[in-house]
Amino acid sequence: MSGAIVGATAGAGAAAAAAAAARMREEEEKLTTYNKDELDGWEFKIIRSYSTYFKKYENLKKVCDDEAQAGWEMVEKFDDYRVRFKRPTAKRRNDQFLQGIDPYRTLVGWSSGRLVGTIVGATLLGAGVILALVLFLKAAH
Repeated sequence: MSGAIVGATAGAGAAAAAAAAARMREEEEKLTTYNKDELDGWEFKIIRSYSTYFKKYENLKKVCDDEAQAGWEMVEKFDDYRVRFKRPTAKRRNDQFLQGIDPYRTLVGWSSGRLVGTIVGATLLGAGVILALVLFLKAAH
């Protein structure tokens, strides 16, 4: 029975995460419309985080400073999870000289594996606590 609860909880969490990601992509498409002139000579990217990484000014500043080394400029902060950057396409020529910087990174903070592991671990821990409590109450009667 507890396995079914954990499975249902994990499935509901995954569905909610997928729906949130779809809403974010749709919002980004609406907010990032460009005409041909605006695109000519520029490239764009959105850096995402699975946590509220960009809520802290220090994190936002560090990412902006790192990206600036590859010629990226911050265009806007969508929310605490996403920031959009642009750079002239001519800056690609210098990518080979960058050390320790991926000019096309799109994720900062926790990896998806770490996030999933944390969620699964917390879910299993919660289920274990509930099971222990049920067993304790059952034994007390």
